[in-house]
Amino acid sequence: MFSKFERMTAWRYLRAKRKEGFISVITGFAFTGIALGVATLIIVMAVMNGFKAELLNRILGINGHLSIVASAGFPFNNYKKAVSDIRAIDGIESAIPLIEKQLLVSSAHGAEGAMVRGIDKQDILRKKVMRNGFATVDMDEYDGDVVVLGNKLAHKLGVYIGDEITLISPNGKITAFGSVPRIKSYTIIGTFDVGMYEYDSNYIFMPLAAAQKYFGLKDAVTVIDVSLKDEKQLAQMHTLLEKSVSLDAYVYDWKQTNAAFFNAIDVERNVMFLILTLIILVAAFNIITGLIMLVKDKSRDVAVLRTMGATRPMIMRIFFMDGAFIGVVGTAIGVALGLLFCQNIENIRQFLQRLAGRDLFSSEIYFLSQLPAKVDNFEVALVIAITLLLAFLATIYPAYRASKFDPAEALRYE
Repeated sequence: MFSKFERMTAWRYLRAKRKEGFISVITGFAFTGIALGVATLIIVMAVMNGFKAELLNRILGINGHLSIVASAGFPFNNYKKAVSDIRAIDGIESAIPLIEKQLLVSSAHGAEGAMVRGIDKQDILRKKVMRNGFATVDMDEYDGDVVVLGNKLAHKLGVYIGDEITLISPNGKITAFGSVPRIKSYTIIGTFDVGMYEYDSNYIFMPLAAAQKYFGLKDAVTVIDVSLKDEKQLAQMHTLLEKSVSLDAYVYDWKQTNAAFFNAIDVERNVMFLILTLIILVAAFNIITGLIMLVKDKSRDVAVLRTMGATRPMIMRIFFMDGAFIGVVGTAIGVALGLLFCQNIENIRQFLQRLAGRDLFSSEIYFLSQLPAKVDNFEVALVIAITLLLAFLATIYPAYRASKFDPAEALRYE
């Protein structure tokens, strides 16, 4: 497609002489702009993807894809048969009965609002995220009037393993003098860490039997958590379970429960993609500027080449190769930098934190304790395609302008 003469001439034009130092600087800025734009776009998209994937992994690692929730005052008294029937459905990975209620937890050092989840030991061990989060807890002690706190919640309350906390529920016993809050003390046998601040700072786990006794539910639960083998069957299973439950229960899926949150992430992700693409567009204009200046500086050379027999398409291809080279090499450097940064993003974050002396990724704000990055190959290919397209388009006008030089006019003014 390109002759040896064209390739050699294009390469010589890129290697600016000392008097053409300013053109070399412009070309350098174009290289840098393309590389930084591509790298930044890849890094930001990978972080957004990783953030969403990690949140989803944590949420589905603790909660199921679907939740069957009892309406107020109507707990599931026949939950054992319901759980057995749900587990028998093809496509269901697990169905976990549990009790989940909000209350106040107090210690000698303070009080906090918390979510108590009553769940059996074997059901905790069913899910990898929970199993890993409870790795430091002796599950043989998980029986009777004991609790396991999130490590952040334990820190806020100033309590340790072996200490006691008091649970206070406003939904207490009805007496002749009115409603009396339920108050009971429990021993802490351990703390868990699932890597998501919302759970680590708000949740308390206790044995299902102890939760039934505390809340006065006898042999009943308030929620049945359902996990699927294939997330693609979510809509189908949602409809199936809705038809099978009574009017006293509701079926929610994780998308409904977290719809606003994940929609916000998707909108932010798309907006960031558009904004950062503008960086690449600006770099493409730098290519135009650099090539136009190069064309003007090489006008006499172009005139000589034309008089020696070089055709207009040959001149156009020479300058097109110069611009394409900047685009291709800048894109390759940007991709390499972006992928390298993504692979070491947590180490880089830790280094910058030590350098700045402050927390740059607070778990209280971003929900996660580590900065995630998940590279999507399709998105990387899309970034490469967009960058190369802009770079190639940016070379067309300067190359066309060079091909239109009149040799006689150019030599006359030289």
